[in-house]
Amino acid sequence: MILRSLHRISAVSLPCLFLAAVGSLTLPARSPEATTIVLDGHSKGRIFHGLGAVSAGASSRLLIDYPEPYRSQILDYLFKPDYGASLQHLKVEVGADVNSTDGSEPSHERMRTDRNYNRGYEWWLMEQAHQRNPKIILDILPWGAPGWIGDGEFYSPDMAKYIADFIEGAKRYHHLDIQYAGIWNEKRFTPAAANYVKELRKALDARGLKTKIVCCDEYPGEHQWRIAEEIRRDPALRSDIAVLSVHYPRTEDGALTTTHTAKAFGKPLWSSEDQPNPGGGPIRTRDWANGGRILAQEYNTNYIDGRLTATEIWSPVTSYYDILAAPHSGLMIANTPWSGYYNVQSTIWVTAHTTQFAEPGWHYLNSACGYLPGGGSYVTLKSPDDRDWSVILETISDKHRQTVTFKISGGLSDGTVHIWETNASKIFEHVGDVHPTGGIFTYRFDPGSLYSLTTTTGQHKGAAQPPKNTPFPLPYSDNFEATDLNRAPKYLADQDGAFEVHPCRKRAGKCLEQVITQKPIPWFPLPNPFTLAGDENWTDYTVSSDVLLDQADEAAVIGRIDSANVFADAKALWPSGYVLRLRKNGKWTLYSAQYKRALTTLASGTVPFDATQWHNLALRFHGTQIEAMLDGKQLAKVSDKTHTHGMFAIGTDWTKAEFDNLSVRL
Repeated sequence: MILRSLHRISAVSLPCLFLAAVGSLTLPARSPEATTIVLDGHSKGRIFHGLGAVSAGASSRLLIDYPEPYRSQILDYLFKPDYGASLQHLKVEVGADVNSTDGSEPSHERMRTDRNYNRGYEWWLMEQAHQRNPKIILDILPWGAPGWIGDGEFYSPDMAKYIADFIEGAKRYHHLDIQYAGIWNEKRFTPAAANYVKELRKALDARGLKTKIVCCDEYPGEHQWRIAEEIRRDPALRSDIAVLSVHYPRTEDGALTTTHTAKAFGKPLWSSEDQPNPGGGPIRTRDWANGGRILAQEYNTNYIDGRLTATEIWSPVTSYYDILAAPHSGLMIANTPWSGYYNVQSTIWVTAHTTQFAEPGWHYLNSACGYLPGGGSYVTLKSPDDRDWSVILETISDKHRQTVTFKISGGLSDGTVHIWETNASKIFEHVGDVHPTGGIFTYRFDPGSLYSLTTTTGQHKGAAQPPKNTPFPLPYSDNFEATDLNRAPKYLADQDGAFEVHPCRKRAGKCLEQVITQKPIPWFPLPNPFTLAGDENWTDYTVSSDVLLDQADEAAVIGRIDSANVFADAKALWPSGYVLRLRKNGKWTLYSAQYKRALTTLASGTVPFDATQWHNLALRFHGTQIEAMLDGKQLAKVSDKTHTHGMFAIGTDWTKAEFDNLSVRL
């Protein structure tokens, strides 16, 4: 997942880097002649593989915490056929307890002898998607790996086994078939990667797994389609790879990057991570102007110019906090589970304009895919029985109405044509029916709009409504007694490592423990393990937690976190905010952490300290005053203006610190 704008900041991309400032896609100028589109059922074209979304980088973390019925309503808008986006693919991250954009996702094998196919939320999300759409195509892709893999080498037989185990676990414990697997998110293709593809194919075949390999999920650059050149030289590699895939397959001016070599092989070509981003900066919602109209163009032109037969958007739903990297990536927003609120954005309905009118396995008709002379584009797909058909047509860049005549031939149905429209004032509306005469009909299209014309029926616009949005609850407290063992508490979003509820070591009841002690193989440089929650607008409050360091080197409470964007500073160990860090030897430090700057020590010292006992660590904020406390006694009181507001967190290093009685109060 990766925002393309961040490619200019760092040579490394996000788990889904956003598509940077491209605005509306710049389409070629076309001549003003009258338009006739011939829908010829005999026309050649590639097989449509569907539209989907990528749940990765902890982008779906907060969704599982939503109360019913709102959680089910969100899932219906995403996955229920003929209701909302009707997603046809769901790609999920194979977690590794390592930050992969907006947090870390749990691993199913933390050690060679460990197996747990219920950690985290991706298993649950795949099950929910499959329950709603049994035909949904499931893909997987790793961003990192546990540290034991290959003794630190990602491309290894260990990693091939790790992926095969995930696929087998999905089948055995969740009755899910994983159809496609990638190799490593947005890593440049190397000879080691080529050898790993062969190793992975061998591992899958040895277990009788039919999962196909997708390669190579690379981010933009001159190397993006290098895999096409590699398989031309290596027949064995060509045989092992089923799909050629890239992320964000456009230049900054909107041109598709697909190479002639990639198109010539005849293998399916996918945009396996994509996204509309109209301005290059943070956005607050993907309304029609800020995403919907751009995505409408992308879906069409990905095939017209790139011959890309599947597009997967990062992410299906924004279920992560706004202060994390790449905010508001989702087709819809649902990141306030305490309120139940969600926002069904225009991008849901733009996606529905394809997914509710064509299914994977349909064929594009190349002779009926192209550009309108007055501005806009269109693609046509037909059903496998060569009868039903759908045209997805957009006039986003047009300023005037256009009249188009359609001529139906080649065995396609000339029955009633149903027409649906979306624009700035209409959202997925059935605007009329047309009855062809002698296989011919004419329609006048509004400018700045997206249409679906189809002989199929059954499409619907979901009507469920969310409750009002409300702020994060304050005061907040959690003693973790209500959380199931081995699970994460509600609302806390791990940013590295894994914080899970376990029986307390030195007291009765349940506690929160950071459980990862061997650093994972990262996709991006690692911050320290910490888990955060709260409201970015909070100003004056006290955050406190009991901590136990009998098996840990340090613990920290953090407050007024105004940014936790890991891509803002690849070297940062802590988020941007105030950090009170307590070490096992009694040394403590109060820092101001600020991206792109060294940690500023505001106060420090050493206190008598028994690491075998529980202690309470607290930070209190009032205006410019920051007070650090241990066991109710003041360690320091300083004045600083760097951070005026923000969320809270608790953290540690890669050791087993325990936390209990976490609270935030005024």
